[in-house]
Amino acid sequence: MKVTVCIGSSCHIKGSRQVVGQLQSLIARDELGDKVELGGTFCMGECQKGVCVTVDDEFYSVSPENVDDFFENQIKTRI
Repeated sequence: MKVTVCIGSSCHIKGSRQVVGQLQSLIARDELGDKVELGGTFCMGECQKGVCVTVDDEFYSVSPENVDDFFENQIKTRI
């Protein structure tokens, strides 16, 4: 599974660094490093929607406040 987080300027301002850090921690906590590839990219073209994240090319808007729910509902359920 490939999870990509936008680290462009707009998403950075909205918390992409925190989202990446939390996802890294959650992936490590659940020992999913061999199943989840976490990467970064610049602008996904949806700047108004918050921190842009894709899971296998499916788009999501994530914030530091909802990243735990996102991880449980959109990442763990697919593994």
